[in-house]
Amino acid sequence: MFRFQSLFRFLVVFLVMMAMLMAAITGSALQAAEPPKEPILKIETAMHTAKIGRIGVDAENRFLVTASEDKTVRVWELPSGRLLTVLRPPAGPDNEGKIFAVAISPDGKTVACGGWTGWDWDGKASIYLFDRATGEMTRRIEGLPNVITHLSYSPDGAYLAAALGGAGIRVFRAANGALIGEDKDYGDSYSIVFDQANRIAAASFDGYIRLYAPPGAQGLRLLAKEKAPGGKQPFSLAFSPDGTKLVACFYDSTRVDVLSAKNLSFLYSPDTGGVNNGYLISVAFSSDGRHLYAAGGYHNGNQCPIFAWESAGKGERRELAGASNTINDILPLKAGGIVYGAGDPAFGVIDKSHARVLFQTAQIADYRSLLNGFKLSPDGKKVSFGYEVAGKSPATFDMEARALIPDQDAQGLFSPDTTGLNITDWNNSTAPKLNGRALKLRQHETSFSLAVAPGKDSFLLGTHFYLRYFDQHGHEKWQISVPDAAWSVNIARDGQLCAAAFGDGTIRWYRVADGKELLAFFPHNDRKRWILWSASGYYDASPGGEELIGWHINNGKDKAADFFPASRFRSTYYRPDIIAKILPTGNESEAVRFANEDAGRKTQKAELGKILPPVVTILSPLDSETLTQPEVTITYMVRSSSPEPITIIRALIDGRPARQERGLKIVGKGTQEETLKITIPEKDCEISLIAENRFAASEPATVRVLYRGKTKSAEEFVVKPKLYVLAVGVSLYQDKSLTLQFAAKDAKDFAQAMEKQKGGLYRDVQVRLLTDALATRDEVMDGLDWIQKETTAKDVAMVFIAGHGVNDPTGNYYFLPGNVDTEKLKRTGVVFSDIKNTLNSLAGKALFFMDTCHSGNVMGSRRAQTDITGLVNELASAENGVVVFASSTGKQYSLEDASWGNGAFTKALVEGLSGKADYTGKGKITINMLDLYISEKVKELTGGKQTPTTTKPQTIADFPIAVKR
Repeated sequence: MFRFQSLFRFLVVFLVMMAMLMAAITGSALQAAEPPKEPILKIETAMHTAKIGRIGVDAENRFLVTASEDKTVRVWELPSGRLLTVLRPPAGPDNEGKIFAVAISPDGKTVACGGWTGWDWDGKASIYLFDRATGEMTRRIEGLPNVITHLSYSPDGAYLAAALGGAGIRVFRAANGALIGEDKDYGDSYSIVFDQANRIAAASFDGYIRLYAPPGAQGLRLLAKEKAPGGKQPFSLAFSPDGTKLVACFYDSTRVDVLSAKNLSFLYSPDTGGVNNGYLISVAFSSDGRHLYAAGGYHNGNQCPIFAWESAGKGERRELAGASNTINDILPLKAGGIVYGAGDPAFGVIDKSHARVLFQTAQIADYRSLLNGFKLSPDGKKVSFGYEVAGKSPATFDMEARALIPDQDAQGLFSPDTTGLNITDWNNSTAPKLNGRALKLRQHETSFSLAVAPGKDSFLLGTHFYLRYFDQHGHEKWQISVPDAAWSVNIARDGQLCAAAFGDGTIRWYRVADGKELLAFFPHNDRKRWILWSASGYYDASPGGEELIGWHINNGKDKAADFFPASRFRSTYYRPDIIAKILPTGNESEAVRFANEDAGRKTQKAELGKILPPVVTILSPLDSETLTQPEVTITYMVRSSSPEPITIIRALIDGRPARQERGLKIVGKGTQEETLKITIPEKDCEISLIAENRFAASEPATVRVLYRGKTKSAEEFVVKPKLYVLAVGVSLYQDKSLTLQFAAKDAKDFAQAMEKQKGGLYRDVQVRLLTDALATRDEVMDGLDWIQKETTAKDVAMVFIAGHGVNDPTGNYYFLPGNVDTEKLKRTGVVFSDIKNTLNSLAGKALFFMDTCHSGNVMGSRRAQTDITGLVNELASAENGVVVFASSTGKQYSLEDASWGNGAFTKALVEGLSGKADYTGKGKITINMLDLYISEKVKELTGGKQTPTTTKPQTIADFPIAVKR
């Protein structure tokens, strides 16, 4: 049943949108002239968060583009699947900006996309054209009378064709967007394709397939128009490579028909025996014409497979690996095989031997059929859910503990109550009933979830498009639009709050009184990262979690929108104190006031537009460009997004500072094109640029370059890096009340483990160890100065600290050295900014191991209480470029036990570095391997009471840090 819900949504959504579109057209005089200027909060996971409806590939199969209802188009590198660019058309609330169609020009330079694009301000649809390399919008083809459902470039790149909902087809000259042909005698059309001779075929829900001559001076000339033989709603078409055949599939059938491309006469149908559910809506011939492929909403168990037939559809049928949801588009690849997009969202590549060699799937939790697995505590502050369909892979999020705990028993939490009122037909139904009478919904609106209030006097209904709250007589008290299907809903036992789990992977809390949204929560599918935010954008997050949402900001209808992750505004919007007070007060404004009073802050409204970071784009070298010299001149475009001038440009190589022209300043505002010279190592690497103003740093602009210049021969001596280690651990403080058991030993054991790496990855290991009485403030500061001066661009630096850490009344973090006076923190403590400034200025790779977390008497130990999540995120941001291993975050404890001989974190860390983290058996331990080992080992040692975390900047790839000794 869960699959049918997802598949059925495809057509239901479109039918409802058509009805809304007609209303929009009739009321176009009331529409805005420009896209909204107000920032829009959106989820960002480096993958789509809604179904992939269409895909495109260039002629050389270097790039894959994917279109999604999440209002983005993404450009991926083939065959690696690496995300290159996110294209962001202008967007608005509700449906505005949803992308249904995408195509990339054969030369790979231009991406065309469209869908529900422009209606909110023009009353007409637009096709947006983007420069694939820079992500900038270059043109807009406007004035289309209905939504765009499919786009295709001709093989020679001369023409761009569009299929429209209920308004026929249009063909444009690709060079200038001029209309050269149209046919309006259509129903809804979902497919328009070219053959190698530029003939055009189109399918329509009016039941007909049409064939046109190549576009010319006289526009479009119809060659044939025939009723489709296999179904009433032909959905997709594909020409054979030699142009002799045309294959069709249908929304209302699992049949596939092969037609003559000369006159559309029926030739044959591939064997679809036993394909008895769903539909097949995507088809393609292989590039050599030997194989025929088809897929769609047909499911076999928990998968929607792809069918492959030999002999162009006349031969034997095979089932290939597909996806867990509808496969919406298939395209052939030049070297054989196919690439496909699916509703999970997901995309994949199947090679010519029919092996799946690439598969990228959703990074969101799947709440379909969650229902009773969606549990709340009586006050709503704890929620239990499942990451997978039907509540599998459960987890519990505790707001007060600021912890996401996978596989935790949801004891004390309650499933939604569906009893006490006579409500029927509410699950996957367009006609839910109360006492046998239908509740009033929109046409085609489908109900999926129900929760009855504790007093049995009202209930909440979750549908595709709304949360609807009714009284016991069926009178609607409120309704609110939802971001995606409400797969499950619940009402807290105290009756004040309700919550819903949505198809976009979010869980959101609302006031029962009026439906006002209070908080939204997004757990990443990696089971580690999460973010919790308010309507205004205040947030709490796990390490790495603050990259999961951000602000979409329109720049008018003729330019690409900007997107800034929440991390760019950390100093203003990272407010766990505000988030903690929103549910208890039921009011964000009150929560802000109380939190500011507690913190001694002035209550000031954050003005996002005044603190926006700059935007930087690398114009050359291009991504994957080959270089023959290590000296590189970078040409880039930099733009102010706020009134603040740009103050500096930073260049990074593989995430660390590059040797560049020092003191480069950018004076003024607006948009400027500049150059910068750097020297890269004689190897393939990634070059990143970051622009800064006085408030924030930009997102990094990154290109990968391939070095093919003269390199050292195998006989030449290759110098290994040096490793510099500063290890600080304090167990014995001058203030005896601060005494710890194993912090000093942790630092010693870590230092010894790294000294053993001499002669392995590192030609030398230099260690400065400071423990207990030796770890004074002055010695720690000298140690930071030492490691900064000694580390070169070819070296690796590690800083390890264990002991107490605290925040002062203004929120500044301090590590407590052995001679600290807690009454005089500024003079005797080590302030975080000194540690950060050292780490981000290191010339080589920088790693920070941090075991200074919350206090507690669990297992007879305690370490000083503080919140280090914000510090971890700050260090690991791209502009600082530090890999951070933290023993725990949130309100958890760093645990010690005599039987371990260490704190849990260091016990796991040292074991992992000594070889136990070598999961591949190749003798090297990388960042990711060590992260996995520490996570599993600490969980085992502490019974899940401590959760360590590793955070790595997006500009730094996984790399080895130790060898098995």
